Amino acid sequence: MLVSLHTPYVDTCAADLSLALGGPERPALHVRDLTLPGDVRLRLRLLGASHQVVLAEPDGAAALTETVACLPGRPPHLPGALHDEAGGYRFTASVLRPADGELHTRIAGLRADLADDPYALVGVFPGDPDAVTALAVRTDLPHGSVGWRTWHAYPQTNELVLTETVVALP
Repeated sequence: MLVSLHTPYVDTCAADLSLALGGPERPALHVRDLTLPGDVRLRLRLLGASHQVVLAEPDGAAALTETVACLPGRPPHLPGALHDEAGGYRFTASVLRPADGELHTRIAGLRADLADDPYALVGVFPGDPDAVTALAVRTDLPHGSVGWRTWHAYPQTNELVLTETVVALP
């Protein structure tokens, strides 16, 4: 699902992001609730130039909340990898600085690839078609796990932040 957002893009860069697990749902610009096979419920949330994903219990209570954002009171730190084997949580992040013109090409391709994906949410901010935050649920994982990928494009700094999360289901 492709949504044109009316809120201006947050002027930030990849270095300002941090990862938080748990915590409350933050104010969102757009939310997409999904029910996956096996009654797995995910809430994809666009938070300006950032995201939040909520993995919900069957009763709707949050089982896991992942937030990648500029978080008040929290120093910016986006780990390259975080693996909690006991909790079944795996997160990776990378920051790309594409060659001139490549960011536009990558974002145009991403928008085209995810526009009609029933398990994706793409937010396009006013003022720059490359100012995008996108989330897509992975449907290629083995039974008993759920995962998602995200893209955060910062055209003002020519940065593209990629994250990938896989969670083992109880």
